[in-house]
Amino acid sequence: MQAQSGAKAGYGEFKLGWPVVLSAMLGIGLGLSPLPFYTIGILAPELAREFGWGFAEILGGLPIMTFAVLIASPLVGLLADRIGVRTVALVSLLLFGLAFAGFAANTGDIRLFYATWGIMALVGAGTLPVTWTRAVNNRFEVHKGLALGLSLVGTGLFGFACKPYTAWLVEEFGWRVAYLGVAALPLLVALPIAFIFFHDVGGKTATAAERRVADAERKAVTPGLSFGQALKDWRFWVLAVAFVPISFAVGGPIPNIENILRSNGFEAGDIVTLASLIGLSVIGGRLLGGWLIDRIWAPGVAFVLLSAPAVACWLLAQGTTDPVIAGLSIVLIGFAAGVEYDLMAFMVARYFGLKSYGGIYGALYGFFALGAGIGPVIFGQYFDRTGSYETILLYSAVGLVAGAALLLLMGKYRDFGGDRTEATAAAERTTDPDFAA
Repeated sequence: MQAQSGAKAGYGEFKLGWPVVLSAMLGIGLGLSPLPFYTIGILAPELAREFGWGFAEILGGLPIMTFAVLIASPLVGLLADRIGVRTVALVSLLLFGLAFAGFAANTGDIRLFYATWGIMALVGAGTLPVTWTRAVNNRFEVHKGLALGLSLVGTGLFGFACKPYTAWLVEEFGWRVAYLGVAALPLLVALPIAFIFFHDVGGKTATAAERRVADAERKAVTPGLSFGQALKDWRFWVLAVAFVPISFAVGGPIPNIENILRSNGFEAGDIVTLASLIGLSVIGGRLLGGWLIDRIWAPGVAFVLLSAPAVACWLLAQGTTDPVIAGLSIVLIGFAAGVEYDLMAFMVARYFGLKSYGGIYGALYGFFALGAGIGPVIFGQYFDRTGSYETILLYSAVGLVAGAALLLLMGKYRDFGGDRTEATAAAERTTDPDFAA
């Protein structure tokens, strides 16, 4: 009887929440997190030929973006807590698309190039998972992990698709049109869908009084720690410290994967085929990870899925020329890249609650972005100095195991007052006439 009730509640969650999941999938997948990261490898050679910039100079935009995200993501999270995730997400999608298009106007000034990276990160920080996952967490309880996985699958889907799309634009129209074509995706696809479908619990209310009532009801059924309390909690710092080496070791190889394979002796055709496995395995990691953390203790899942790429790093460091081994290694890295965001979002909700979810997740995302931002550059610098990725891959293997092991210290989930599913749905029906129908 209890299982039947849970299944019914889960069905109700998706019946009410699918528009939010769809909007989040497109908003995250066409936002700041994947698009600049997955397209830079295609566009960098074109910029180098056009302006004579070095590859390391071009990749220097990534740590600038990281530094800007470190500043902006906690502020965006706190702003989302105050004025709502819908407003933050929609405005940021618009500004991110316009800022990304600004790369097309560069005439060879590397300072302008770096400034564009910084501006894009500052205005686009609202497209990061911190905003979208807040609404998803508010909608789902029984299938929270799966809903987060589906929401975040966009990074793998568009990470896989944007590489050939960008390459086609470059080949047919040149790199400037390629920048404009990629910039059009958040503006013409994600923004209209989010404008129609993306609403947080209590977000579609008619008056300020109703919004205050809805917010009070939401907080009543979703208690948790304040931002200040979270900063004093040792679990916050365990997550912060753990995700720096994890994001470094997972994020570092991805933009360099083509060159890693090339340095190991793979032919061009094999490189394209093997590199494409990254995006597909990210999708698999999103779905498998989301399904698992709904059923198994999340830090345990994290330890297994985030330690496995250590084997991949070790295999790639040996200079393997076996396409099966290389493909398996890439899949393991992609799976880890797919599950990182889900795990962070899930654990923030389970250990700190949703009272100040935006601010807490935003602060933790800053640590995550630190590792992911400097990883590709340091990988590239090691290759420039030594002509090999062996040493940095071995360091990454150690970092993955150490970071994943730290997560085992998190302990059991906090109890914030039981099942929110029916209360959340009731609050939504009370304040949202569209869903009441």
